Amino acid sequence: MAVWDDLVGQERVSAQLEAAARDADALVTAVAADEPLPEASKMTHAWLFTGPPGAGRIQTARAFAAALQCVSPDRALGGAPGCGFCDGCHTALVGTHADVTTVAAVGTQILAEDMRDTVRKSFTSPANGRWQIILVEDAERLNEKSANAVLKAVEEPAPRTVWLLCAPSIEDVLPTIRSRCRHLNLSTPSVDAVADMLIRREGVEPEVAAAAARATQGHVDRARRLATDPAARERRASVLKLPLRIDDVGGALKAAQELVDAAAEDAKQLAEEVDAKETEELKGALGAVQGGRMPRGTAGVMKDLEDKQKRRRTRTQRDSLDLALTDLTAFYRDVLALQLGSRIALANTDAEDALERIARGSSPETTLRRIEAIAACRDALDRNVAPLLAVEAMTMALRAG
Repeated sequence: MAVWDDLVGQERVSAQLEAAARDADALVTAVAADEPLPEASKMTHAWLFTGPPGAGRIQTARAFAAALQCVSPDRALGGAPGCGFCDGCHTALVGTHADVTTVAAVGTQILAEDMRDTVRKSFTSPANGRWQIILVEDAERLNEKSANAVLKAVEEPAPRTVWLLCAPSIEDVLPTIRSRCRHLNLSTPSVDAVADMLIRREGVEPEVAAAAARATQGHVDRARRLATDPAARERRASVLKLPLRIDDVGGALKAAQELVDAAAEDAKQLAEEVDAKETEELKGALGAVQGGRMPRGTAGVMKDLEDKQKRRRTRTQRDSLDLALTDLTAFYRDVLALQLGSRIALANTDAEDALERIARGSSPETTLRRIEAIAACRDALDRNVAPLLAVEAMTMALRAG
């Protein structure tokens, strides 16, 4: 199974990356054999992957990283790098390759201190792989200092270092950085393509796969989670009932509280799984004695980890809220389609009764104002407004219409 097989609906981008991986492989092979370098190459030292949520920016970048680290013997026989089975491909895909460093925002920003060691590593030669690869999952979250650190590294890269930056759009990245990157824009996969992937890759029943793909409108990760996780389906069903529960002020405020509580519970569950493991690993690395006592001088390190975990919990809660807001937006989009008599296929066919009830009881202008209220809530959360205040303002606006 080639590394490109999981990139749903991205055939054009996959072809470009496969060609670049071939040239990169030829370049490394020529250097190792002390042969003349290829005259023309589709490979470059920095790439920028953009596209809408769910298009698979990070998966595409990681697949490319795996192809660059591929050590399959078939390459010598003319096979394309990125077999998906060799040690280089496997470790790059699962995130354990020593020469593939992944950077993701822990909180709402990627801080300069989070990038310091990574930038330093980018100037070193690969330890045992073919390339030193730095994958930045949330390039749009680089703040001024961390972005400047990345810019310096991208301006004067080491010979065998490759930067892979992922962001929603090219405008989300500093012009000075994006001008030094080769830009690849991914498109939203079709509903049919996502459903087909769920059936082939996850073994999901065709009806469930089609419903999940339709509900998420081509968002690959959300479709996979919705199709395979009953709890995710229950949470979505609860969110889609919200428009029917805000007839009075008390109902609107209660719905807001429940939405925020559900997001906080999601963040807590994730934290319990990840934080405990991180803490124990750090304690072991610092030489904690039996009984949990820490050596002298390590309190600051533990405090840094706690701060990092707190930022991650905050971001996880906001991401969970954003997912609920996405489902709400899709709900009112379907309401608007019914009101306007549009032929656009409904995303939430499982909530058709609620859609028709809301559509009959309001006007298209009201529905547009409600969609704008959801967008305003998103903006407020991005500005670090307290989640409960932002969501309460939204539910009151949805009630008012």
